[in-house]
Amino acid sequence: MASGFYTGSHARDELHVLDKHDPPARQSRVSKECRVCGDKIGLREDGELFVACLVCGFPVCRPCYDYERSEGTQCCPQCNTRYKRHKGCPRVAGDDEDDDDDDFEDEFQIKKHATDVADHNKYDSNHSENGDHHQQQVHPSGVAVSYAGSVAQMEMEGDQKEVLGNAEWKERLEKWKIKQEKRGLVSKDDGNKDDGEDDDFLLAEARQPLWRKVPVSSSQISPYRIVIVLRLIVLAFFLRFRILTPAWDAFPLWLISVICEVWFALSWILDQFPKWQPINRETYLDRLSIRFEREGEPNRLAPVDFFVSTVDPLKEPPIITANTVLSILAVDYPVDKVSCYVSDDGASMLLFDTLAETAEFARQWVPFCKKYSIEPRTPEFYFSQKIDYLKDKVQPTFVKERRAMKREYEEFKVRINALVAKAQKKPEEGWVMQDGTPWPGNNTRDHPGMIQVYLGSEGALDVEGKELPRLIYVSREKRPGYQHHKKAGAMNALVRVSAVLTNAPFLLNVDCDHYINNSKAVREAMCFLMDPQLGKKLCYVQFPQRFDGIDRHDRYANRNIVFFDINMRGLDGIQGPVYVGTGCVFNRQALYGYDPPVSEKRPKMTCDCWPSWCCCCCGGSRKKSKKKSEKGLLSSVFYPKKKKMMGKNYLRKKGSGPVFDLEEIEEGFEGYDELEKSSLMSQKNFEKRFGQSPVFIASTLMEDGGLPEGNNSTSLIKEAIHVISCGYEEKTEWGKEIGWIYGSVTEDILTGFKMHCRGWKSIYCMPKRPAFKGSAPINLSDRLHQVLRWALGSVEIFFSRHCPLWYGFAGKLKYLERLAYINTIVYPFTSIPLLAYCTIPAVCLLTGKFIIPTLTNLASVWFLALFLSIIATGILELRWSGVSIEDWWRNEQFWVIGGVSAHLFAVFQGLLKVLAGIDTNFTVTSKAADDAEFGELYLFKWTTLLIPPTTLIILNMVGVVAGVSDAINNGYGSWGPLFGKLFFAFWVIVHLYPFLKGLMGRQNRTPTIVVLWSILLASIFSLVWVRIDPFLPKQTGPVLKPCGVEC
Repeated sequence: MASGFYTGSHARDELHVLDKHDPPARQSRVSKECRVCGDKIGLREDGELFVACLVCGFPVCRPCYDYERSEGTQCCPQCNTRYKRHKGCPRVAGDDEDDDDDDFEDEFQIKKHATDVADHNKYDSNHSENGDHHQQQVHPSGVAVSYAGSVAQMEMEGDQKEVLGNAEWKERLEKWKIKQEKRGLVSKDDGNKDDGEDDDFLLAEARQPLWRKVPVSSSQISPYRIVIVLRLIVLAFFLRFRILTPAWDAFPLWLISVICEVWFALSWILDQFPKWQPINRETYLDRLSIRFEREGEPNRLAPVDFFVSTVDPLKEPPIITANTVLSILAVDYPVDKVSCYVSDDGASMLLFDTLAETAEFARQWVPFCKKYSIEPRTPEFYFSQKIDYLKDKVQPTFVKERRAMKREYEEFKVRINALVAKAQKKPEEGWVMQDGTPWPGNNTRDHPGMIQVYLGSEGALDVEGKELPRLIYVSREKRPGYQHHKKAGAMNALVRVSAVLTNAPFLLNVDCDHYINNSKAVREAMCFLMDPQLGKKLCYVQFPQRFDGIDRHDRYANRNIVFFDINMRGLDGIQGPVYVGTGCVFNRQALYGYDPPVSEKRPKMTCDCWPSWCCCCCGGSRKKSKKKSEKGLLSSVFYPKKKKMMGKNYLRKKGSGPVFDLEEIEEGFEGYDELEKSSLMSQKNFEKRFGQSPVFIASTLMEDGGLPEGNNSTSLIKEAIHVISCGYEEKTEWGKEIGWIYGSVTEDILTGFKMHCRGWKSIYCMPKRPAFKGSAPINLSDRLHQVLRWALGSVEIFFSRHCPLWYGFAGKLKYLERLAYINTIVYPFTSIPLLAYCTIPAVCLLTGKFIIPTLTNLASVWFLALFLSIIATGILELRWSGVSIEDWWRNEQFWVIGGVSAHLFAVFQGLLKVLAGIDTNFTVTSKAADDAEFGELYLFKWTTLLIPPTTLIILNMVGVVAGVSDAINNGYGSWGPLFGKLFFAFWVIVHLYPFLKGLMGRQNRTPTIVVLWSILLASIFSLVWVRIDPFLPKQTGPVLKPCGVEC
């Protein structure tokens, strides 16, 4: 791929090319590997391939087999059958005593006296060829020491050295190394023995898992589950009581309240049960580095393509986008395996020039970050953080270079600010580039596709002369009359152009305001995606969203801690978290609509002790299995490598080797009959699914990524311009089954849902240092508009064919996962019963009616039990999740605020869009904050979303005043029923309190709570004063009334 600016339209056959360079060649990967550690499996003593499991034949090498037997579960990872002991392997607890008796002497060798040294050496040299063995040596002091000679057990070496003599230990270590050399696991090294010993430790460490699942402790999760079940039982009895005891004097209010409570119960079930089995995960980055970045060998970490999407640089400030790009370019990952694609859906010359300045500044910033290992690697937040930046820094030059780098960044910001100021006023003749050429994107709705390669080619080096990651600017073609599908369409364009130019097997997408806060975030994801056993079944690894610039109290629940730290961890224990739109590493094959690889099922056990007629009566399982095996044998001969995509089989290629033309693939199957031909995908079907691009189709056949051979940079750029043309997706499966799915403004939920329906799994990765951080709108109006957009997307999915209530039942979506997806699309409809339920307390106080008749003792017990179970569920949930009670309470408050405002409007706008075809255009959420700290928090912007919650607050406050005044007038007997009504009214007011605080804006002198209570108490005391009426004289005797004029 060559650096330069490329623009053109495939339909008009235009292409402008500048400064081309050839891309570096890619290397292919090796096959025949252990599915646990990735190394070669190796041979047995008789020259045959080592087979660990005799039941399913799951490919595992000898050291991993030994480690699993000695330190693990002693079972096969695939079929869960207990490993049988092979000859030459050490015995472990649980082995049968009569198993391999002929190997007993080989396994337990007792060291003889010094006179038997010669015989001992002879025996040991012969036995070392047979694999690992377990020896028991007697120390001169009389202590028997037992140790194993497998790689995974080298952790015991430190203890053994203390017991064994130096000469004996060195002799044993040499014999172990000779044995490993014969097995091909350790290369011969004549250097220092300590270095070889370290290599052995590293080798043993590399064979261990890259991650592990950490379930929540039973002392925390068991009480939580018990309380959930008890709450479900209590809820059932409570609803039974509410339905069977109507309030006849207030029947309409009672009926509405019961309907609301039933809906709330169903909503709670949808939200609660997907959190039944929360888990945590730990990764081991050192093992990943040892396994795939061995010294003296090519780096085997998988390449990653980064996607950054932006639309309007005036609403999404260029300095924020530039910081995001800089954090990607400085990520802790091999530079030749990182490519950053920036999608400009607004065709802005401002962003184009900003990226040019960013590429120049990156030549200094990237080596500075890697030299001193700074975090985070985005300059804006690194230089503004209030911490001791000298901590753990030992280089004397750090302070000087940091000061110089900060000055360079300030000059860089000034240049970006100058570009922004220049872009505020567009010239009448349009923007002109530096060489005098008119900017192709002057008309944002009618412009050709544009590609600019900034970094990653020859000559684009940093100040230290080292290579930099690739940086590519992409703006897809737009023409009037075409549907462009907003962000989802832009992401699909990036998928295609990246497949043509770099074709990394994994993709990481972030919003322009979400920078990489942890430079090792990609390595965290690779611990899962490059796992030999789990990686092929994963569609994506999702990271939690964390935010900067939010006030300490998080008034409007912008951090969304409850969702990211509780709900997502619960989903991780089922089939995986939902996709939230940013901070996600994708498997490219999952985006192409392919099904995950199917695990080989363990064959059914058949018994020969029963007569044949018995098997016939049982359904002829033997004959059936025989035919099945013959069919599988034939299919393995004719179809050596197939993968399923949406129910069909397609030929796939592995590795980055040459990909043949599709016509050649067709000609290669002329010898097969028609049935076999029909099961293979023809070129016409490929083009119908992926579009008419031979280069892109060829890239989809390469599971491990890489570029097809025989293509130069000019042809690749021309093909990249073609795949981002506005008419490329017509009559294809893009947006329907492939890539980001169209049909909703929340395309992220829909895309993840389709993948899970095909059987893919996802992983939730929560490193100790947050992987990504972004900005969130902290102003009340902006926050409500953001929530409105999300809720409208859920309503659109509800009315589409992809609704989880009826879509994908023939797929592989798990039931609890389906409940979670149903909850994500029905939660906006909770706004209708919530609005009604929040209005009922005020109506009851104003009318004197109540939704509950006189309480009996049994009814009081159910009310109290339900109240206590709600509190217990919340407390136990906070206990296992680590979420603070303040975050939980803010989430509860904003659930009510958003429910009676944004969610309510989303339901009606969704109905208008579906029934009347009236579409609602959303503006991009502003990413910039006020200059003052949290200045935007107190900014008041009026919007129609504020009307319903404001009305509810006024109604309930008036209801409280009216209820208290009525109780004062009616005497002592009316105070009892009043308390129940006041409880519900105060429940509404307390939940809407942050909203009221936002309405009142900044109150430097008087807190909002003081104002609220002042109004309430003043109203109540005024009514009491009027009732007492102290200035009128009181009569003590009987009241005399005149009977008439002539009395």
